[in-house]
Amino acid sequence: MAKRDYYEVLGLSKTANADDIKKAYRNLALKYHPDRVTPDKKKEAEEKFKEMSEAYEVLVDKEKRAGYDQYGHAGVEGSFKQGGFQWQDFHHYDDLKDIFGGADVSDLLRGFGFGGDSFGSSRGSRSSRGSDLEYQLEISFDEAAFGGEETITIPRYETCEECRGTGAKPGSKKERCADCGGKGQVRSSNGFFNVVQACRRCGGEGSIIKTPCPLCGGRGRVKTKRNIKVKIPAGVDSGSRLRIHGEGEAGERGGQRGDLYILIYVKVHEIFERHEADIYCEVPIAYATAVFGGEIEVPTIEGKIMMKIPPGTQAGRQFRLRNKGIAHLHDYSRGDQIVKIQIDIPEDLNQDEKRALKEYARVSAGDKGPLAKRFVEKMKRILK
Repeated sequence: MAKRDYYEVLGLSKTANADDIKKAYRNLALKYHPDRVTPDKKKEAEEKFKEMSEAYEVLVDKEKRAGYDQYGHAGVEGSFKQGGFQWQDFHHYDDLKDIFGGADVSDLLRGFGFGGDSFGSSRGSRSSRGSDLEYQLEISFDEAAFGGEETITIPRYETCEECRGTGAKPGSKKERCADCGGKGQVRSSNGFFNVVQACRRCGGEGSIIKTPCPLCGGRGRVKTKRNIKVKIPAGVDSGSRLRIHGEGEAGERGGQRGDLYILIYVKVHEIFERHEADIYCEVPIAYATAVFGGEIEVPTIEGKIMMKIPPGTQAGRQFRLRNKGIAHLHDYSRGDQIVKIQIDIPEDLNQDEKRALKEYARVSAGDKGPLAKRFVEKMKRILK
């Protein structure tokens, strides 16, 4: 069965802003809350809840939404671990907490039959997703054009190897939390709903660390530096943002890793100037070449080539070299190279050159170039 359009799922137009998306999701989350559906409708409600959460996960994220708007569902498959949306791909539990009055969402939804183990362990609140990281990477013009690979070093939190993320000193034991009796959760009434919330004392652990790990101080994570290889796709430009899944900081208590975002800056080239996939360069030619024509050597991003100059070429004329530009980021086609001609006027002439040029001026009987002719015609029309 084909997936429905995400905008259709949330009842939105493609011009919806972030507030519109959050409002639509909130209304649907309350509509399909298990307390508001009959037992025979719970399975249907669960499916709708997952469908609208997938739509929300994509549309509320600027980068995922851009990929979806351009390529449809195929544009966001890489954002999901298994190619298709699973609950572990959902990163907006805080939004659900706000909707449901601060409840422990994983326990709350499980308690009402939404998805069994889809939300993690029975004490889902004890682990939390690690933070996303951003790294600004400067690359050469050639790397942007052809792609490449860079190794970067980033400081980030890693799971403590001493305690394996538990926070407790190896060999020590945790004590059961007296407030929740080791369950990690407490039940309370929150207006319309009966709410299951994480225990405040143990933070949903169900246990208390009496002897913290000496290496991480009970946090389960330590700060360190890691070398990461970054593959740069051909066609990136300044402002491009690359996402590396799972290379952000480690989550607390074994929680899911965050993501690493690489913000690209491309160094200015000495010769070429880029406009999207096309590149521009200015090439000087001799006056005689402009008059009589000939062949000139032109630089491209792949090396030098010879290009024909027709007789009577004017300064500023542009020539297009097909498929000599930058690769488009999302396909195999390439832009073009635009060569703009500049006439190189000599500054120092020897006596022979001066005599030859003066003789040319004498026998030419005035300007015969097309620009001069057009200019004279315009003057006649204006001044008659």
